[in-house]
Amino acid sequence: MATQIRNEPPSIGGEIGELRVLIAEMGGRAERAIAGSVAALTRGDEVGAAAIVAEDAAIDSMAAKVERLAVAIIGQGVLAERDLRDVVAALKMAGVVERIGDYAKNIAKRVPQIRNDRKIEAVSVLPAMAEAAMAMVRDALDSFAARDPVKAAAVTRRDRQVDDFYDSIFRALVTHMMENPPTIGAAAQLLFVAKNLERIGDQATNIAEMVYFAATGEQLAERERGAGEIG
Repeated sequence: MATQIRNEPPSIGGEIGELRVLIAEMGGRAERAIAGSVAALTRGDEVGAAAIVAEDAAIDSMAAKVERLAVAIIGQGVLAERDLRDVVAALKMAGVVERIGDYAKNIAKRVPQIRNDRKIEAVSVLPAMAEAAMAMVRDALDSFAARDPVKAAAVTRRDRQVDDFYDSIFRALVTHMMENPPTIGAAAQLLFVAKNLERIGDQATNIAEMVYFAATGEQLAERERGAGEIG
């Protein structure tokens, strides 16, 4: 078989590197948004929550920049298969990270509605759940930067931990609402917060699956889903 000659512009490698940097920066902003929104929730900090909401525009802007750069790279000509997988993965990941930022923003938006009911027991568990979800996001993005399919696969196996947090918080909040009807409104808002964190874990898993495919050209085996997770 004849050796395939890679006839690509010399700038392609640098532009793919730029994509990786942009994705990493987006991920860092999304992580900080998750941490900031949950911290604002536990403190009842409406000013801090408003800042998280405002910062989401920066993540959206970076996602658009990734999309433009990815399309420009693809438009330059034939790419080696591995490079093409990287570019397509970055293009998809930009949308996923943008969605993670939206979940963090949604949490921050609920702070004013919960600020007077922070003594509900589930509030104390949310930072641990957020940390587990953030660690998944961080490691999924690190696996992309390192093109490490083993690390990516490991991230997908940790999704169950975040699902277990959600199941525990869900049961605790339902019980709390039954025993304390006046707090139903705030408890319902906390359920939405927990669900947003659970979805962040799902999106981190999606990123890891994209990384695995980009690095190996193979699909990762279907993961086991939690009882409340829809495909």
